[in-house]
Amino acid sequence: MYKPQNNGKMSLEQTACEDLKAFERRLTEVIDCLQPATQRWRILLAIITICTAIGAYYWLTDPHTSDVSFPQSLINHPFFTTSSLMLLILFMTGIHKKVIAPSIITARTRLVLTDFNMSCDDTGKLILKPRPTMQQVSTS
Repeated sequence: MYKPQNNGKMSLEQTACEDLKAFERRLTEVIDCLQPATQRWRILLAIITICTAIGAYYWLTDPHTSDVSFPQSLINHPFFTTSSLMLLILFMTGIHKKVIAPSIITARTRLVLTDFNMSCDDTGKLILKPRPTMQQVSTS
């Protein structure tokens, strides 16, 4: 029968390994949870952008646009006006950050992990880098 030599306590390396695995699981979980919401924000932004572009095309190609005042031309083209206002509101509420939220988190995590000689991929999996040798440290 096998008996642990350290009375059931984990070594420092085992504890560090378990901590890294837990951190990696949590990081991948956070990134995975953000993906569906990010996808929905991207779809919404694409739809509103396309609607604004189509509305702008009809607004600019309307022969009466140059004959009337700017506010009247906007009233004459409610599709363009509404989609433009919606696009403006989306950007004011931070959609440009919401569509890249996982990228922001991974970039900030990579920045912090460089202090520990690690990195992570876009899904949150940790990448352990080789330890720098004394020669590499002295030449840096």
